[in-house]
Amino acid sequence: MTDMDMNAAAFPFKKALRCSCPKCGKGRLFKGLLSLGYLKECASCALDYKRFDAGDGPAVMIMMLLGFVVMIAAVVVEFKYEPPFWVHVALWLPTTYLATVGMLKVGKSLMAAADYTYNAGIGVLDSSQDSSSQILDE
Repeated sequence: MTDMDMNAAAFPFKKALRCSCPKCGKGRLFKGLLSLGYLKECASCALDYKRFDAGDGPAVMIMMLLGFVVMIAAVVVEFKYEPPFWVHVALWLPTTYLATVGMLKVGKSLMAAADYTYNAGIGVLDSSQDSSSQILDE
């Protein structure tokens, strides 16, 4: 992979980390600081954000990753310091909430940037061939 290919592959990640427009990188992608809803379009380049639908992909991946990290950390804290239950509640509930909100915005931004960069869309079957004959030909 050349340096040009590596820079092009890293570009969606830079835009996603900034939560900016996948096309121009200047406009905002979300309505507000804690809002996870996309704006209607980019204020800079007028890219229509209606085509981006992250679905549950980022949420599921973040729940799995964050759940694993928080559980390991809670077990380590429990065995090393043996704090009372209220310390776990006071420590892990806000930590989990803040990390989830922060990671969801980046996850949704990454999905939007990947959708735009790789021109992803809703899958459509080619109706010119019968799917059963296509399977048999292979």
